[in-house]
Amino acid sequence: MHTVYNAIFEPGFFGSSQVHVAATIGGLVAIVSAVTGVFTVMRGQSFGGHALSDVSAAGGAGAVLVGLSPVIGFVGLGLIGAGVMDMIGVRRLRGRDLATGIVLGTAIGLSALFLYLTSTHSATTGATQQVLFGSIFVTPAGTIPVVAVLSAVALAALAAVCRPLLLATVSPEIAASRGVRVRAVGLLYMLALAISVGLSSLAIGAILSTALLIGPPAAALRLAKRTGRAIGLACLFGVAATWIGILLAYDSYYWGAAHEALPVSFFVVAVVFAGYLLTGLASARTARHPAAPAAAPAASTERNQIAA
Repeated sequence: MHTVYNAIFEPGFFGSSQVHVAATIGGLVAIVSAVTGVFTVMRGQSFGGHALSDVSAAGGAGAVLVGLSPVIGFVGLGLIGAGVMDMIGVRRLRGRDLATGIVLGTAIGLSALFLYLTSTHSATTGATQQVLFGSIFVTPAGTIPVVAVLSAVALAALAAVCRPLLLATVSPEIAASRGVRVRAVGLLYMLALAISVGLSSLAIGAILSTALLIGPPAAALRLAKRTGRAIGLACLFGVAATWIGILLAYDSYYWGAAHEALPVSFFVVAVVFAGYLLTGLASARTARHPAAPAAAPAASTERNQIAA
């Protein structure tokens, strides 16, 4: 048993302050991403989340260029991008895709500019790696309160509009006819999405941030028909993937004689992908052996309860 323990946890893992910070920030980010991601998958706005990840990349690169904390840029410019997307994409799916495409192209251009200026006119090293692929092991402990406050803001925004947001997701027309302020609800959701993507960019990098946003929620929605259960499973999957990724990245330092640790982001995304494949197998098995007919209409029942 002791040998197995040593094989899993390399020396100093539980005593490392860097691991403590990474696990705390990673856990908070995974929870926010999971809750927001369930609504993102249900609303079919994964592309919008991807666009905001590029906006966060531009913000993070700009913050590093002027000597600020990347989290300020990740979330700050992400919030502006979310507001612009909501303002442009007022009219249904076509307008949403148009807004996403415009913001995406602009964000990529800004990212290229800021990273170029950082690499040529700044003494900051590793900026590209930090912004695009994350550097959670070198994130200072002082960032934890900022992440905690932003996480609370995002979760509070979603909690405040949870029921009308679900109704607007199922049927915007019914929501509008029942007096739901669909624009206001959608804007609060977009702001929560921007914060979620920005925090995820801090943890695993802007270019990979949608892995935490989409992967665990998509896997959870394969197994759960009710939104509440899907959110719980998504949080569990996301936190597990993040913590396992941190463990594997720490252990990878000891895998070779060179003692060079592999990126946390790679392991987190790999675990998320593996989990998604496994839930696909479980979902396929359930489809081959369906439950009793009485349990089948669970999803439609929830929709009826929301609309009631």
